[in-house]
Amino acid sequence: MQIQVHTDHNLHGGESLNERVEALLRDAVGRFAEQITRVEAHLGDENAHKGGGNDMRCMLEARLAGQPPVAVTEHAPTLEQAINGAIGKLKRALDTHAGKQESARQRAPGLSDLSAPEA
Repeated sequence: MQIQVHTDHNLHGGESLNERVEALLRDAVGRFAEQITRVEAHLGDENAHKGGGNDMRCMLEARLAGQPPVAVTEHAPTLEQAINGAIGKLKRALDTHAGKQESARQRAPGLSDLSAPEA
C-alpha cells in the first residue's frame, strides 16, 4: 500500500507531518492493506492567514484494487482534528465497503450452485 501526502502552500509541516500522517493511516487501515493500492492525503488551510472556524481540511482517497476509490473529507479547527476525523471516516467507509462486498459474495451463486441444463 502506497501512501502519498500532499499539502497546500499554506501548510508547512515538512517531512515530520508526512511521516505522522503515513503512520496514522497505516495503523488505521492496515487491515485493508491487501485491497488498497494507494491512499492519498490532501491537507489544506482553506482560510490561510484569515483564521476562523473549521478552516483546516483533510481529504483522504483510498484506491481499491478493481474498485472505485473511496474518498472522505473532514473540516476542523486544527489540522490534527481534521486528520483524525478524516481517518475515522475512512475507516468507517472501508468497513461499509468491505461489508457490502462480503454480502454480494454471499448472495452471488458459486459455480457449484449452478446446475447444468438438462437435455
